[in-house]
Amino acid sequence: MFSALLIDKDDSGQRVTLTDLDESALPDGDVTIDLAWSTLNYKDALALTGKSPVVRTFPLVPGIDLAGTVTHSDHPDWSAGEEVLLNGWGVGESHWGGLSQRARVKGDWLIALPKEFTVRQAMAIGTAGYTASLCVEALDSFGVRPADGEILVTGATGGVGSVAVALLAAAGFTVAAATGKASEADYLTGLGASAILDRAELADRGKPLQKERWAGVVDTAGSHTLVNAAAQTRYGGAVAACGLAHGMDLPGTVAPFILRGVTLLGIDSVMAPTPRRVRAWERLARDLDPTLLDTIATEISLGEAVAAADRLIDGAVRGRYVVDVNR
Repeated sequence: MFSALLIDKDDSGQRVTLTDLDESALPDGDVTIDLAWSTLNYKDALALTGKSPVVRTFPLVPGIDLAGTVTHSDHPDWSAGEEVLLNGWGVGESHWGGLSQRARVKGDWLIALPKEFTVRQAMAIGTAGYTASLCVEALDSFGVRPADGEILVTGATGGVGSVAVALLAAAGFTVAAATGKASEADYLTGLGASAILDRAELADRGKPLQKERWAGVVDTAGSHTLVNAAAQTRYGGAVAACGLAHGMDLPGTVAPFILRGVTLLGIDSVMAPTPRRVRAWERLARDLDPTLLDTIATEISLGEAVAAADRLIDGAVRGRYVVDVNR
């Protein structure tokens, strides 16, 4: 038996319970894992609150991230006793996920825990930090360099934004952090931000082309925020777009793209191929100071995840929630 958060739905609506399950209830997969830690991401909060149709099948254990120790494997790449982690691949959406003490998944979805991190630290990073690393990797691969100018990070106090600020600063970039939480300025400068912007500057409809400010952008917001960030990006710069906290719409024009040669880089973390995932985690292992994770992460128990999901949806959270699934 093991404990898990279980989402179910009937004619009366969705309900979430913390329950005990038998291992026979686990879905198909070729690797079974004793989980130690998970996380709470924005997508998990949407699933737990039912505010968006994230969950594709019921009943389902949510949690798009998981980390722990392999207990049984029929996959050639993994053996009992190995520490592994997983981000995305539809886990927590259509396949049972990480807000549980046990999981059974496809071995092709796993990567080895980097030796630089404990399982708790890996989950303090989670999909949010891994997505941030994918964004930085995309800007780097595009050719954006510290000498080119400032990088803007929107939603900077969130999980993706916090890690993006830290990674960019570690890579030598000058980082401007946009946030609606002026009280978190010290937190952001502690991560490496050189300037703090009020997110309100980007929140409303702006001109198609604005003063050139940014060599690159990591955008977690979408909507007018993304449009304004692109309109302020320098000639030949790039915007890595990975989120929709402000909205899924894109109410702008093609002006930045055809008049300034700005490139919009779409970042997907869910189905990214394994080599790209490995490179992202290698950057995290190389450039992210593990001591910063104590600042970024707030620890909660499995039973506290539902209440925490409401706070996350309301934008009342700084950094990341890391979930101890065994308490």
